[in-house]
Amino acid sequence: MVTPALFREFPTPEHLANSSFDEVFPFIKSVTYPNSKTKHLIGMAKMLCEKFDSKVPETITDLQKLPGVGRKTANVIASVVYNQPVLAVDTHVFRVSKRIGLANLNSKTPLAVEQQLIKYIPTHLIAKAHHWLILHGRYTCIARKPRCSSCVIEDICEYDEKNVEE
Repeated sequence: MVTPALFREFPTPEHLANSSFDEVFPFIKSVTYPNSKTKHLIGMAKMLCEKFDSKVPETITDLQKLPGVGRKTANVIASVVYNQPVLAVDTHVFRVSKRIGLANLNSKTPLAVEQQLIKYIPTHLIAKAHHWLILHGRYTCIARKPRCSSCVIEDICEYDEKNVEE
C-alpha cells in the first residue's frame, strides 16, 4: 500500500540514497517499525549505489548484506525477481509445513524447515511452493481453526487434530 507513493517520490536508488529520514518517514509511517524501516531503506539504497552499481543483487549472500534484509526477504527476492529455486519460510510456511507433515514437528528454526522442504520439493517447483504454502495457511490450514473438511490434502495430511472445524 505504501510503495506506489514511495516509488513515485524516490524512483531510483540514488533518489532514496540522497534523501533524509524526515523525507522518507512520512511515506512509511503506517507500517510496523517505521523508524527502523526508514533507516534500513535509506541504508539499503546507499549500499545499492555504493557496492552494487544501483542494482538489486541476485545472490542470497549479497542480498543479506543490505540493511533490513534477512534470509526470508532475500529468498523472496531471489525467488520472485530472479526465479531462483529458493524457498522463503515465513510464519505461514513454518507452521503449515510442520502441521501437514512436510517438515519435522521438532524443527525449531525457519532455516531448518527451509532445508527440509527444499530437500524434497522438485527444483522447478520450489519457487512456487512458498506461495502455495502461504495461501494454504491463510485460507485453509488456518492457525487456530483449520478447515480440514474442505482441505484438498486432508487424506495425506499428518495433522493429529483433523476435523476440528465445526
